[in-house]
Amino acid sequence: MTNNQSVIAWLEEMKALVNPDQVVWIDGSEEQLEALRAEACQSGEMIKLNQEKLPGCYLHRTAVNDVARVEDRTFICSRKEENAGPTNHWKDPQEAYKMLYDIARGSYHGRTMYVIPYSMGPVGSSLSEIGIEVTDSIYVVLNMAIMTRVGANVLEVLGDSDHWVRGLHCKCDIDAEKRYICHFPEDNTIISVNSGYGGNVLLGKKCFALRIASYLGWKNGWLAEHMLILGIEAPNGEITYVSAAFPSACGKTNLAMMIPPEGYKAKGYKVWTVGDDIAWMRIGEDGRLYAINPENGFFGVAPGTNQKSNPNALASTRQGTIFTNVVHNLDDNTVWWEGLDKNPPENAVDWKGNPWNGKTSTEKGAHPNSRFTAPAKNCPCISDEFDKGTGVPISAFIFGGRRAQTTPLVYQSRDWNHGVFVGSIMASETTAAATGAVGVVRRDPMAMLPFCGYHMGDYFQHWIDMGEKLGDKAPKIFNVNWFRLDEEGHFIWPGFGDNLRVLEWIVDRCKGEADAVETAIGYVPKAEDINIEGLDLDRETLKSILEVKNGQWAKEADGIEEFYKKFGDKLPKELREQLELLKKNVQA
Repeated sequence: MTNNQSVIAWLEEMKALVNPDQVVWIDGSEEQLEALRAEACQSGEMIKLNQEKLPGCYLHRTAVNDVARVEDRTFICSRKEENAGPTNHWKDPQEAYKMLYDIARGSYHGRTMYVIPYSMGPVGSSLSEIGIEVTDSIYVVLNMAIMTRVGANVLEVLGDSDHWVRGLHCKCDIDAEKRYICHFPEDNTIISVNSGYGGNVLLGKKCFALRIASYLGWKNGWLAEHMLILGIEAPNGEITYVSAAFPSACGKTNLAMMIPPEGYKAKGYKVWTVGDDIAWMRIGEDGRLYAINPENGFFGVAPGTNQKSNPNALASTRQGTIFTNVVHNLDDNTVWWEGLDKNPPENAVDWKGNPWNGKTSTEKGAHPNSRFTAPAKNCPCISDEFDKGTGVPISAFIFGGRRAQTTPLVYQSRDWNHGVFVGSIMASETTAAATGAVGVVRRDPMAMLPFCGYHMGDYFQHWIDMGEKLGDKAPKIFNVNWFRLDEEGHFIWPGFGDNLRVLEWIVDRCKGEADAVETAIGYVPKAEDINIEGLDLDRETLKSILEVKNGQWAKEADGIEEFYKKFGDKLPKELREQLELLKKNVQA
């Protein structure tokens, strides 16, 4: 399929290492993919679902010991340990290659080597990057065909270039003790062994799109971020694009596929999804920042996804989707998960493959991290810009977290460097769903803590440098908190589609059309500038969740100072200055 010498040489090396019985190139054709689906069903790797109710949909179960990303087995293998930084696990590259190759050696014996050429981003776009993943899993092939652009045309675009990301995946024995997901940023290489779970083996996902791409962006002057991309269309047809980062369990997917409240719909507001998880951004010819979603599908958490919480995500799963570790309803050969509806099937098989009765079982039927891999084009609100490859101009960055008090509903940074500070101190409080104590503040800068492929101090500096390049064309930076609680522990702000009321103020601020009040932490809206028409929320309550209490922020500043210590001399002086300014402001 290619005459690219760097590709041929690497594949020969991999073949000699893993010793497959045969090699199959993935050309992206529907005929080839359909044959692989049939083969996976025959071997028991996948189950074909009811093709009338769920056309083109399949069910897969992972091993019971292999159900999520394994951060403690995920390594950045940079040549110098300091380049991995304090927030990553590090291995020496030479030692890592030896260890991984010893595990992988001969592991394809009796198996097929599938070679997947794929593009992150529209094929041929100047904002896209190319990878080749070698795998012994049909499940991986079929998921990559949904999540990325796969096929021969990718190799045509690559030509004879040596600039592509090498990815080796070996299922081996799915041995949790020998499971490793290793990234070699200086070598454009990813190696994953002893896992079959999507987050560890779909190497275009977090491995390439964030860990490797963040390093490439650092070296080449662009950004690879753990961010959704959203277009907000006003009644006059003008679309403003924003990009937003949230830690898990903070409503990222819901925001990405938001449905406007009835009052806004009636006026003609629309919301368009460009991406739900990852944004790659480069400075365009006009000096603005342009973003693409490098992915081609959604790898979403199933439990809790339903017609009320996220109808657009649910609609995306109706065809051409692979479901992983959910309940198999034997009565009509469909799938179910907790939170889908209130009618669990009685004649079913749980995610482990055991008989399951949803009416009587005390065990959950679907794994809490069960997944759907769905084509983005299925989404009812997918943007016309999704496939164009030119990118959309970003007017605002939005950071957020889950805080019961302290952080107001929304505030705007004073300038770019203050905005980088706001992103760097992003935090959520642990909930009952997380293990350990409740209410503990966990910082997750820009929601990139597990995904930054190099030293996070250098990452902060890269953001500051990007601001200098962008100058007055830089996006405005905001922080939101949908999760303020009242004294009884109930959420005060309604969230979901009503978050558009806050986005409206953000868009107006970007255009210079809305007022704000300066506080110790930045600019907060006047309560009368947030539209609460039709909400069960009065103006005084709204004021209470816009209030900035200096005493709480003085305590917050202490926590930030403690967090910043781990970055040592690598913490940019601009962020130290912002912290000192915050401390001064909250004492005033």
